[in-house]
Amino acid sequence: MNFDPWALAVALLAIAVVFIWTLRTGSPPTPTSAAAKKSMLSLLPRRLPQTLAQTSGAETNINRAGVIYELGAGWGGVALSLARQYPDHRVIGIELAPLPWLVAKLRAGLSGPKNLKIIHGDFLKHPLSDAGLVVCYLSANGLAHLKPKLASELAPGALVLSNTFAVPGWRPTDETAAGDIYHSPIYLYEMSADMEADARETVITPAEPDTASDLS
Repeated sequence: MNFDPWALAVALLAIAVVFIWTLRTGSPPTPTSAAAKKSMLSLLPRRLPQTLAQTSGAETNINRAGVIYELGAGWGGVALSLARQYPDHRVIGIELAPLPWLVAKLRAGLSGPKNLKIIHGDFLKHPLSDAGLVVCYLSANGLAHLKPKLASELAPGALVLSNTFAVPGWRPTDETAAGDIYHSPIYLYEMSADMEADARETVITPAEPDTASDLS
């Protein structure tokens, strides 16, 4: 059997990049299972919240579709499905790990709908005030660091969908279990004033934020 040395070198480089990034962040870029993705999408309403757009003074009007964010887009599978399910909404996937981001970017360019955009960066530094829906598959530590940002930036009525891990201290408005072998829990939250007050009281230990990559 003949081996292409270039193909082998690329494969080894890819493995090395993922391994080094996992050592750095403690969060391997694990794809979301097909069963979990199906359960996540089925838990969402057919129509998503709108974005509150400033008009004059303190007045606001609901006049445009809220943006859908996937925080830690991983390899891009969930973001692609969201863009296809909600063609009237902009879908933005944010990923910091270089290899998953590149793969997600290529997938979006080759087969993604026009409403999908993949961004390389730290989602904790990206504004979310225009979000109608935020989707994530993060560790408990990652959600603890994300919670104050969600509470301070998301408008009341905006939705948060979390795979496997619950947002600490928040009560979901709906939840289900994925049809995979782990029966992974899926949590859906609707933002309210109570969540904002709770987040202000949350004390986060000075651990390294788990923002480099999600598990999707």
